[in-house]
Amino acid sequence: MKTFNKRTHTCGELRTSHVGQTVVLTGWVDRRRDLGGVIFIDLRDRYGKTQIVISGKEDSRAYEEAKTLRSEYVVSVTGEVERRPEGTENPEMATGAIDVRIRELSVLNKADTPPFTLEDDADVSEDLRLRFRYLDLRRPRMQKNILLRHRAYQIVRAYYDRLGFVEVETPVLMKSTPEGARDYLVPSRIHKGKFYALPQSPQTYKQILMVAGFDRYFQIVKCFRDEDLRADRQPEFTQIDVEMSFVDEQDVYEMTEGLMAELFRGILDLEIERPLRRLTYKEAMEKYGSDKPDDRFGMTLTMLSDVVAKSGFRVFSETVAGGSIVSGFAVPGLANSTRNQLDGLTALAKSMGAGGLIYMKVTEGGIESSVDKFVSPGEKQAIVERIGAQRGDLCLIVTGPWQKTLSVLGALRLEMADRLNLIPHDVWNLLWVTDFPLLEYDSEEKRFVAVHHPFTSPKFEDVGMLDSDPGKTRARAYDLVLNGNEIAGGSIRIHDSKLQSKMFTLLGIGEEDARRKFGFMLDAFRYGAPPHGGIAFGFDRIVMLLAGEESIREVIAFPKTSSGLSPMDDSPSEVDQKQLDELGIGRLKK
Repeated sequence: MKTFNKRTHTCGELRTSHVGQTVVLTGWVDRRRDLGGVIFIDLRDRYGKTQIVISGKEDSRAYEEAKTLRSEYVVSVTGEVERRPEGTENPEMATGAIDVRIRELSVLNKADTPPFTLEDDADVSEDLRLRFRYLDLRRPRMQKNILLRHRAYQIVRAYYDRLGFVEVETPVLMKSTPEGARDYLVPSRIHKGKFYALPQSPQTYKQILMVAGFDRYFQIVKCFRDEDLRADRQPEFTQIDVEMSFVDEQDVYEMTEGLMAELFRGILDLEIERPLRRLTYKEAMEKYGSDKPDDRFGMTLTMLSDVVAKSGFRVFSETVAGGSIVSGFAVPGLANSTRNQLDGLTALAKSMGAGGLIYMKVTEGGIESSVDKFVSPGEKQAIVERIGAQRGDLCLIVTGPWQKTLSVLGALRLEMADRLNLIPHDVWNLLWVTDFPLLEYDSEEKRFVAVHHPFTSPKFEDVGMLDSDPGKTRARAYDLVLNGNEIAGGSIRIHDSKLQSKMFTLLGIGEEDARRKFGFMLDAFRYGAPPHGGIAFGFDRIVMLLAGEESIREVIAFPKTSSGLSPMDDSPSEVDQKQLDELGIGRLKK
């Protein structure tokens, strides 16, 4: 082991004000250039880069050692800060007006040649990046993302602490209550045959904290869900968990908007306009075809059912008579689409679940349609006017059940906006979606399931429908959406044990089953549960969006792949038979 001088400054710190000072820098060799007699080294740490100059005439020993340096060698250097000669400054570097002419160089550790260059624009497969994540994390882009995440942590904690919230750690080993995604189960060695679950959410614990009198709780917490993965999901993820007592929806909105304002101010130096726009679930679906609408661009959907209810075209009239809908939207400038292009859009709509796609072109010569034989010129004109299409636009129309039709149109809207480059990437739109359905019917299980979770309160005016028409009951639930991404969701909770028991019954959870799964919570409610509500933020997703990334893997230090693997440490992995024996677990024979 070598002794070395401790650094006096970081590699991103030195400026012309330091000229003449003797400094010690430590870091990694980013690049070495030997110009014959003089060697230039870009020395890097997480703070930046500094150019090091070594002259063979001034210090032959340091010069000879510098000749052996390779990328990623770890070194300590001592030298004097000097101003770069005029015309050699590097405006791309914060330290580009100076360099350090060294008189002492110590190699602290050598390094093998990395399997890929550590440049931000290097074309490297994600699998290779994750296998060598410790190298990938040295890249400026990744360090910037992790540091942004750190700043977001500090903003969140400072905000809630200032407003009197208490950070409480809830258990990581908890009771399995499988009502949502699959649990990750942890076998107990002491109590063989019994299992803990890793928390999908601290939901039950934070509600019990309200019963316990901690009226303002928050936690930045790890959660786990054993579900299929995609770009913005991981088997383990981080959420900001918040709960408050004696509140209604407005209190949650104001508290949440305050946090978002501080995050945008602290991370992006932007001010957001408050209060945020609010859309009901019905409005969001009927206007955008999504419960997480992206309103950074137009092409909003228009309901056409009343316009075509008496149409001679049976697809229209029978759809409406059967309780389904007709809806559509206009795509600007695509009236000149070819038959092949329109056939491609029809195939795309069908792949999304539509029975078909009806189109109308608004051209110089009039309105051309795929259903010209069945729809009168007056009907076509009425449809185009309702949609608000202009000359040169293409109207896309879908018929069918309310949710499926609107979801297909919403997906088509996003696809067309992407193809036409209509989505501005320098705009930030935050909005609330409210009044979600409380329940939805699962035709496979032949029972109602909770849209959010079984502890969400119905709206006061809809409580009576729990008996008469549960499927139409609205929830006191709300989601926060940023640029078409759900980044937070929450609700006002049920705090009455009788209403909670009724909810369990509607969900097909019998009294005995409810006692087995949630008896501790029902018991707690018997001892004076206050009205309460809260929200949980997808922290990884928020950081991803603020960093301008497209995958949360880019803002997590050690993520899993899309198949749930960690190539760096080879997890999940097999375990010794002895470990299984201690847990009372046997392997299935193949």
